[in-house]
Amino acid sequence: MSQLPAMSATDFDQLAFARSVLVAEADAVRAVAGRLGLSFVAVVDVLAACRGRVAVCGVGKSADVGQKIVGTFNSTGTRSYLLDATRAVHGDLGMLHPDDVAVLLSHSGESEELVRLLGPLKGMAAAVVAVCGNGGSSVAKAADAALVYGPISEACPLALAPSTSTTVMLALGDALAFTLSERRQFTAEQFARFHPAGSLGRQLAPVERVMRRGAELRLAAATDTVRTVFAKARHHGRRSGAVMLVAADGTLAGLFTDSDLARLFETRADGVFDRPVAEVMTTHPITVNVAARMSDVMDLLRARKVSELPVVDDAGRPVGLIDITDLIGLPKGMTGDVEAGARSGVVAPPPASNSGLSDLPQEGGGGAELAMSPLSGKGIRPTSPLVGEVGSSHRREPGGGAAKSASRRK
Repeated sequence: MSQLPAMSATDFDQLAFARSVLVAEADAVRAVAGRLGLSFVAVVDVLAACRGRVAVCGVGKSADVGQKIVGTFNSTGTRSYLLDATRAVHGDLGMLHPDDVAVLLSHSGESEELVRLLGPLKGMAAAVVAVCGNGGSSVAKAADAALVYGPISEACPLALAPSTSTTVMLALGDALAFTLSERRQFTAEQFARFHPAGSLGRQLAPVERVMRRGAELRLAAATDTVRTVFAKARHHGRRSGAVMLVAADGTLAGLFTDSDLARLFETRADGVFDRPVAEVMTTHPITVNVAARMSDVMDLLRARKVSELPVVDDAGRPVGLIDITDLIGLPKGMTGDVEAGARSGVVAPPPASNSGLSDLPQEGGGGAELAMSPLSGKGIRPTSPLVGEVGSSHRREPGGGAAKSASRRK
């Protein structure tokens, strides 16, 4: 039996063809978005009222799409599982609970395996929902609520392989999942609980998971002299380049770094060593709340170019410290230029660091201005503001006296 000769790569424009596939599928999704109506809302209402779990069921490629929809449902607050259409009629219907809602995926709405499931599902589930392309199909007619996306053409050159239809179905699954999560006010903290691993999990991790704490912290009273502070500031574990100074009530009063100490030596300010450290510390350092996420911390380090970040509780007491060197090894997409600076030793330009002698605050002073985290946008709700400064940032010259802020310099 002879075989047809393989088509040469030069016989047609492969890139143009590939682009036409993507455009065709994108156009179909756009068309379906325009067709959405109250039937979509009705399906969301059924799913939102579900007291059990959502059983997603499809055949062939629709089953593959269903697996992805299940994963998205579960990670965004809608408990779900995949019900295999073939196994279901051979005993797996036993996993169905009377409070569960069944979602049937079928482009034609006439898949034999799903049609034979309609009777048992109607008697065993709280409701049956259909997502299909044919409103007159058996599945759509039998469902308690049907999301019918209408006629579409497959991008397959033979118009046979599921392509555009599965893309549309996948997009509608996302639309359902995210509408439900928005309706329930699903938060980034809840997402983090369900997704502790991977890059997203690390970005959403609480700062207390990474911060230095306890014996690793360098703490001293703001009334101690510079000499006393560095004579008794012993600690264990990772080395820290900053001492956190506390007031009599235990709240954070300021920060004094090794760089500040080096500058005292450089300027031969010998008399300052026996003066209170409060006279040369950064009195209002940039801080982060212990309830913040690591994405907030990375936004702050990147925006304000600081290398040490005190972590405080709601009362303003220091409970931890983030040092830029602690971020080495975290995901590159999360740390970006911050980790690169830590590795090279060029951490940040002086004008924006948490240093009290020659480092000046950012122009404008006031609270910390953060770059928007991609996880803090609409859809996954951010926490309340957890990052800022204790008061308005300023510095003190050796020997006392507040220096003018950078915003006042001409």
